[in-house]
Amino acid sequence: MAVNPLLAQPHADADRERIEAELRAAVVAPTPAMTEMAGHLIGAGGKRVRPLFAVAAGTCVAGHDGPAPLDVVRGGVSVELVHLGSLYHDDVIDEAVTRRGIESVNARWGNLRAILAGDFLLAKASEIAASLGTEVAGLLAATIGRLCEGEVEELAAAYQVDRTEDSYLRAIEGKTASLLATACRIGGIVAGLPRPEIDALTEFGRSYGMAFQVVDDVLDVIATDEQLGKPAGLDLREGAYNLPTLRALRAPEGEELRALLGTPIEGDTWARARHLVATSRAIDESVAVAHDFVIAANDHLRDLEDRPSAAALQGAARHLLTSLDEVRAANA
Repeated sequence: MAVNPLLAQPHADADRERIEAELRAAVVAPTPAMTEMAGHLIGAGGKRVRPLFAVAAGTCVAGHDGPAPLDVVRGGVSVELVHLGSLYHDDVIDEAVTRRGIESVNARWGNLRAILAGDFLLAKASEIAASLGTEVAGLLAATIGRLCEGEVEELAAAYQVDRTEDSYLRAIEGKTASLLATACRIGGIVAGLPRPEIDALTEFGRSYGMAFQVVDDVLDVIATDEQLGKPAGLDLREGAYNLPTLRALRAPEGEELRALLGTPIEGDTWARARHLVATSRAIDESVAVAHDFVIAANDHLRDLEDRPSAAALQGAARHLLTSLDEVRAANA
């Protein structure tokens, strides 16, 4: 599988080690029980896309050579902690029993403790952001609000076969793109980049986040559990009708799919619905939408692409499509 260009940068390994160290330090609590719960998913690993974006943005300085400043790393960690806290809460809402291949916090310690541990992560994220200045603190707080708005939009549209694409796009902008935009913006702010460059990096993160979620939603339909590293097809089961499903519903052959959806489904009904989406023109159409978001993302960095970190961010956006193509080819 092709290597993400962000991970091929000279200081990538060192930056990832510092991110992991700062994450673990951030979740140390006065009690061992809270420390264990708050650090549960950190120990399970993760791609750390958000802090890596903050680091890339924070090193997108003309003539920069070397690792990211510590405050840039900590800014990225604050965004990752918000992401992790939202996962704790999501797993309670979804009654999930696993996350990243291990037992979920709610399955192991119960819903109440999972909610409190998620709240603790959000509090620690806010504490770090406050130490980086009032602008960063306000930005992170607003982003947490956008996450909640995106989640509410998603819940309000559950099992609605007439859900609009505008509803879908609003939800993913809040749930996914806002965090990636904020990661880039915090990296730029903490590094002291000029405002036009901070704005360009922010819009890159937002467009990348939209592409990221569309690609993830396509993979939920066409990939295997092994390829995803988690159960595939969950969105159809949970009534979170994403772009491929919405496009398939509006295709000429969408009537059969419409008759299957609208309520929770399992077994043969779920398998048939997933097959109908996976074999429809909706997959190609959704990939085209993701492609447009990638182009938009990279256009935002056109004036910065002579800088290695900006070029790596652009490469990361293209890598989304390359990885998707590899899965499609493997399953053809």
